[in-house]
Amino acid sequence: MFISEAFAQTAAPAGNSLLVNLVQYGPILLIVAVFYFLLILPQQKQQKALKAKLNALKRGDKVVTAGGIIGLVKKTAEGAENVEVEIAPNVVVSVVRSTITTVLGASDKA
Repeated sequence: MFISEAFAQTAAPAGNSLLVNLVQYGPILLIVAVFYFLLILPQQKQQKALKAKLNALKRGDKVVTAGGIIGLVKKTAEGAENVEVEIAPNVVVSVVRSTITTVLGASDKA
């Protein structure tokens, strides 16, 4: 007697199985969609923009490295992994292109 009642309570209605599944999984799908459009998509756009700026890096651009050092690009080559950056007068260091986090633009001096 109890088994048939328990089975009857867990069985889904035959005609509305799609509606029941939508109501059951709808909030989860909605949360995934919101996370994608609010978090993942803007981050991907920022990464693409930074990659384009790093590929277009030229002499005279002001940059910020991952360590927080602000400097002026002195020498760069197309496709080269290293960029020479002047961080103080007559102090030029070589930094890896991927450690540059921000390109501030062309300097007024150059």
